Amino acid sequence: MNTSERLIESTRDLLWERGYVGTSPKAILERAGAGQGSMYHHFKGKPDLALAAIRRTAEELRASTESVLDGPGTPHERVRAYLEREREVLRGCPLGRLTMDPDIIASDELRAPVDETLDLIRERLAGIVEEGKEQGQFPPGLDGEEIAATILATVQGGYVLARAAGSPAAFDTAARSLLALLSPR
Repeated sequence: MNTSERLIESTRDLLWERGYVGTSPKAILERAGAGQGSMYHHFKGKPDLALAAIRRTAEELRASTESVLDGPGTPHERVRAYLEREREVLRGCPLGRLTMDPDIIASDELRAPVDETLDLIRERLAGIVEEGKEQGQFPPGLDGEEIAATILATVQGGYVLARAAGSPAAFDTAARSLLALLSPR
């Protein structure tokens, strides 16, 4: 892995662990095993490097989510697969955690990949819910966009509850309960 890639990957890890404010250039360089001038050789500064790292994280999250949502199975099975997919629950969502960072939220440029990714996931889930309603797998009165927002809120809230409890059980309970509510009666 070249220096630029090591810097991006180190920044991704640190953003996930510490957030933007807690990720110093010194910590990035130490984690990347890079020299003092390396970051400024490859990037304009911390915001530029953070943007590259956030974009990479967003791309990976979109790809992993789409592989589940576009995978085999009925709409209900794909929603279940999304809710039950393997996650590092106690670390939290690598993008969702950034929404708690005031410097990320204050920057339209840094926030954009986060917003775009969450919007894409919500839109894809809404389409799957509508498809499931047509097939009789979801109750007909459900609004696809509202349920998609609920699914996304359950996932993000599940991360928070699991971290607070120090156990993934809270996440699993939230996902299981939502699936029970989405099952046709």
